[in-house]
Amino acid sequence: MLRHALSRLISLGLSLAVASLVIFLVIEVIPGDPAAYMLGMNASPDTVAALRRELGLEGSLAERYLGWVAGMLTGDFGTSYTYRVPVAQLVADRLEVSLPLALYALALSTAIALPVGILAAARRGRATDYGIIGATQLGIAVPNFWFAMLLVLVFAVQLRWFNAGGFPGWEAGLGAGLKALTLPAVALALPQASILARVLRSALIETLGQDYIRTARARGLTEGQALRRHALRNALIPVLTILGLQFSFLLAGAIIIENVFFLPGLGRLIFQGITQRDLIVVESVTMLLVAAVILVTFLVDLAYAWADPRLRRRA
Repeated sequence: MLRHALSRLISLGLSLAVASLVIFLVIEVIPGDPAAYMLGMNASPDTVAALRRELGLEGSLAERYLGWVAGMLTGDFGTSYTYRVPVAQLVADRLEVSLPLALYALALSTAIALPVGILAAARRGRATDYGIIGATQLGIAVPNFWFAMLLVLVFAVQLRWFNAGGFPGWEAGLGAGLKALTLPAVALALPQASILARVLRSALIETLGQDYIRTARARGLTEGQALRRHALRNALIPVLTILGLQFSFLLAGAIIIENVFFLPGLGRLIFQGITQRDLIVVESVTMLLVAAVILVTFLVDLAYAWADPRLRRRA
């Protein structure tokens, strides 16, 4: 098991190194000069050159890349061109919104998908199963931004149970913060719950056809007991994979939802960095999100061994 974890850590480090190089090169080849963009079209060449030196845009690509990587390894992600504050501070402020939102949406998604997927597998081939399949297909097909606007129209405009957008800050209280994140979390959780429920249903149906399940049934277990005691844990492998991918998506891919609800999260930070040509913000935040995705994938690999004893013995 330890050897398996070490090999995965080495793979994680190589993936981060390749990702950092790709991100830096892709961002750097974008046409346009951030200094010229910030100063406007009428700025003199001397002023632009002075700002480039101040922003650290001088030097070769190799020097700038090595300086950027060395800074990240020491916790220095650079200084934002636009806000003139450390990028680490911007990320920390935005994580206070994006991380709770991702965890909230993931918890809602899991709480909905697990019972729905188990029910669909237990009632496979019946009206309940067909109804769940249709509902999950609709949940996948409906765009989350459209569903978000529908939630705002119903629960914010008509019923006035929630605010239409904005975030009061955690200093206003845990209840106020969670209330502000509820509608965005529901909008993000619906398609993810639909995907997770369908994956769990398929995995359970496949597992219920295995020989050891038939043996358990022959020993006197009911179908529900065999499902809960034996099939569910063995069907968790694809579910864990989807959960890891969903958390990464919810943390990094909520740009549209954050803009719909005017949430100051990482998604809006990246969007603003792109529109304002704040390259150091885009590079550093993207690299952090890639690192989060790779780390979650590593943790999911370790969770495989917990869910399936065969993987522990093989490792």
